[in-house]
Amino acid sequence: MKPIWIVDDDQSIRWVLEKALTRENIPHKSFSNPNDVLNALEKESPQVLISDIRMPRGNGLELLQHVKSTHPQLPVIIMTAYSDLDSAVSSFQGGAFEYLTKPFDLDKAIELIHRAIEQSDRNQSGTKDLSAWVQDATEIIGQAPAMQEVFRAIGRLAQSHATVLITGESGTGKELVGLALHKHSPRARGPFVSLSTAAVPKDLLESELFGHERGAFPGAQTLRRGRFEQADGGTLFLDEIGDLPFDLQTRLLRALTDGHFYRIGGQDPIKVNVRIIASTHQNLESRVASGLFREDLLHRLNLIRLRMPPLRERAEDIPLLARHFMLSCAKSLGVEPKRLSDEVLKDIGLMAFPGNVRQLENLCHWLTVMTPSNLVGVSDLPGDILADVNDQPIASQGDAIRTSAPVVRGGAVDWEGGLSRLAAKMLQDGDKNVYDVLCSKFEKAVLQAALEVTRGRRVEAAQRLGIGRNTITRKLQELGIDD
Repeated sequence: MKPIWIVDDDQSIRWVLEKALTRENIPHKSFSNPNDVLNALEKESPQVLISDIRMPRGNGLELLQHVKSTHPQLPVIIMTAYSDLDSAVSSFQGGAFEYLTKPFDLDKAIELIHRAIEQSDRNQSGTKDLSAWVQDATEIIGQAPAMQEVFRAIGRLAQSHATVLITGESGTGKELVGLALHKHSPRARGPFVSLSTAAVPKDLLESELFGHERGAFPGAQTLRRGRFEQADGGTLFLDEIGDLPFDLQTRLLRALTDGHFYRIGGQDPIKVNVRIIASTHQNLESRVASGLFREDLLHRLNLIRLRMPPLRERAEDIPLLARHFMLSCAKSLGVEPKRLSDEVLKDIGLMAFPGNVRQLENLCHWLTVMTPSNLVGVSDLPGDILADVNDQPIASQGDAIRTSAPVVRGGAVDWEGGLSRLAAKMLQDGDKNVYDVLCSKFEKAVLQAALEVTRGRRVEAAQRLGIGRNTITRKLQELGIDD
């Protein structure tokens, strides 16, 4: 068996993978830069190549391009700590076997390497690998694991013409994903035409979709080409497909099945070459069960389903998105960009954002317009933000890690859920002594509240808390509380 080659300028990453491969009895060889790999490839080749993207003495994507031109059957796993859409799509379109984001789960990485070895064995038996050139970028931001799955899906679908159904809550960016699928597809040179079925009146929707002939109905003074014709050779994005009226669902199904349609008032069939990407925030299976959506149309649209995660499932992306929106809003308004303070970034990172990315963008637009200084502080946040957050339902225990805003039910704040989410975030961020820090914060908050209620009277505060006078005195000194 040929060795596995590891290319990374980070010695610790090489060491971890080397130890794991040794335990698996898999031969391996390590390199600190792509140039050494290119020199070694002139004499030998590996079973699988694992490469970082960004290195001081070379680029992993350029290495991938070279390897695929000289060793097209060699499986290449791309690693990166800079997990963005461009990297994911570029990796897959460059012919990568898989895309691995740092930090990675070592067991999953080893499992992936085993799959790559099996692919290498199949390739040597005659199975060919896919290779393509890197195309232009689409601006979707996200480093959270949930977004990495979306990036991988876009990368895998890069050469596909398949119908895709994008699901997710309102404001998650479904149309951006539809545009990314188009831009990274063989239809990228064709038009991308979008239609929101919920935004067009029902009596105009059929004409919007299929067009009409002159004189087809009162007011139809000229021939009009519908969105299907406008999207010929490209992609038609049907937003909120769940709101499509039932009778039009039948016409759409027929067009998708037969490949042709008629304009309103037309006699001649029109055939177009269009890829359909649909989106919805609704549960289409439930609408089928309620008789509001055709089951056969759902099957036709649901060839490949892609779920967009809500913002609460990718809370680590909130600061990154907020900075991006502050810059883009300032640019669109022609003003100097304003900077969010660390306290503001921390606070908005703990909010649930029921309106998802769109709500965060609106907040950044508001702050750009309304904040008087160039540095946005906590006092500049609009007062209704926390009120909106508090209106959200209490998260389930499984969602505790993903949502961080305090919630209210029956007038009582869900402080336990908030504390749990804060602890999870601190642990995920790698903070030290999380237990002691949170216990100290809890004690300080309780003691300050008791002193406020008793107007600074320690003895009464201790009695109400159920602790001794000496205990409260010692705690106040330890925590630096002035009563």
